[in-house]
Amino acid sequence: MADESRRDTTTTALEDLRDLGRRGSTIVMDDREPWRIGAMDPESTKDAAVLILFGVLDDALAASSSGAESGVGADLDVLIVVRAGTLRQHAGQPAFPGGKVDPEDHQAEDPFVEAALREAVEETGLDRDGVEVVGKLAPVPLPVSNFMVTPVIGWWKDPSRVAVVDSAESSRVFRVPVRDLIDPCNRHYAAVTRGRLTYTSPAFDIVDSTQRVTIWGFTGVVLDRVLHELGWDQEWDRTRSEPAPR
Repeated sequence: MADESRRDTTTTALEDLRDLGRRGSTIVMDDREPWRIGAMDPESTKDAAVLILFGVLDDALAASSSGAESGVGADLDVLIVVRAGTLRQHAGQPAFPGGKVDPEDHQAEDPFVEAALREAVEETGLDRDGVEVVGKLAPVPLPVSNFMVTPVIGWWKDPSRVAVVDSAESSRVFRVPVRDLIDPCNRHYAAVTRGRLTYTSPAFDIVDSTQRVTIWGFTGVVLDRVLHELGWDQEWDRTRSEPAPR
């Protein structure tokens, strides 16, 4: 009975993801909190794409997760990489797999989807044939690196092994249970002060292999909006604020 219930919730979750994909171009990452640092330079803006990849939570992760155990997305996980600490931009930050749209990506039917999948393979070693792309969201301005980033939503229909491929690019690769992401105990705002201004973004505290990881900044904002649009999020204490990780 438990397996049947899990299949039902997984089917519903996939339907939610496909619905999100169908209306993705209308979903704009609104500034309900001042999270963008700086302004875009239209003369040098570059295109990028990230892959937001959801899959079925495997039994080992389900057993170790301490998050919420109910809700449509509670039996899923999402793929996250931690960027290498030696990178010039966003060093050491958790992120979705992804990167700049390269000239060869424009030979594909959809350059943004191609860039997201190509980068995910290069960073994690996943088998792209096991990924069903269900849609894209509207591009998100990221002034700190002057990229217009297109989030690509994927469903991991046939999960494959993932790991760090290039330690110069990533330090860790792991799958985060959605039940941990939606647990109100794991939610807060991450604050960064620059001069007289303070910028805040939704943040998620996750424990991976006994190590705490905080997802914040651009990735935290996009993840927050996606979970909300899917209807999977839960109310959390929005008065709780902590300094962003250094």
